[in-house]
Amino acid sequence: MANDSLNTLLQQGLAALKAGSKIAAQATDDIQDDAVDAQLQAALEQGNHQAKQWATRIDRAFEAAGGKGDEENPILDAHFKVSKKIRGEATDDYSRDLGIIAAGQLALHYWIASFGTLRTYAEQVGLSQAAQDLHLCLSEAKQADEQHTALAKHILPK
Repeated sequence: MANDSLNTLLQQGLAALKAGSKIAAQATDDIQDDAVDAQLQAALEQGNHQAKQWATRIDRAFEAAGGKGDEENPILDAHFKVSKKIRGEATDDYSRDLGIIAAGQLALHYWIASFGTLRTYAEQVGLSQAAQDLHLCLSEAKQADEQHTALAKHILPK
């Protein structure tokens, strides 16, 4: 019985991540046009490619958990709107790029928390492949977060 409830929670979380993947794809395309620093542009391009891989793994885990239907992701939707506002109000390229990095790290922390939690749930309900896929996403999100920190240090004045 407990595993049924946990699997339902897993399905709901994965459905939210599916919705979040769509928002992230839209956001990344939008943000790439605003970034000026060449290293940031390259990181955003890499992040866009990685997000597509995450979406594939999330879909696979969602299917394995027996998920059906769509869910919304008001957290990432609101974050995207705030990110847009930050970029729009930036007074120069320097602050816009740093704002992009900061917003990106906030989003990455959401993904890190979600991937870690849902990986644990998938393990508990016996979905080992889904757990492995989510663990891989978690590792990649942590690496991307470290990359964003390094980029911010690169852009900040010496």
